[in-house]
Amino acid sequence: MGKSKTLLFTTAQNDLADLAKALAHPARIAIIQYLANSQSCINVTLVTELGLAQATISQHLRELKELGLVRGSIEGASVNYCLDLTRWREVQQHFQSFFEQISESNTNGLCCN
Repeated sequence: MGKSKTLLFTTAQNDLADLAKALAHPARIAIIQYLANSQSCINVTLVTELGLAQATISQHLRELKELGLVRGSIEGASVNYCLDLTRWREVQQHFQSFFEQISESNTNGLCCN
């Protein structure tokens, strides 16, 4: 969607869409799951674990980092990545509120029949 079209929506709607987009790629899900199961990670480890090219891993990490889902710290020639748990709690709350809103709006189970 063009940037001008995003102006039609609230900040919360755009943020939720950006998060959903970031989570909509299986490689990003795999990266997140790998990071969730490890204390830290060097980018090369992800290449070995996931079988994707270094450039591909870096691109996905950049997307996740832009949304604050992961953090990276440089140690020598390596970058260690981890999940930003504070941000993940915010993400969880965003999605939980979204799903609760949908659930509450249709509590009687009726639809447009």
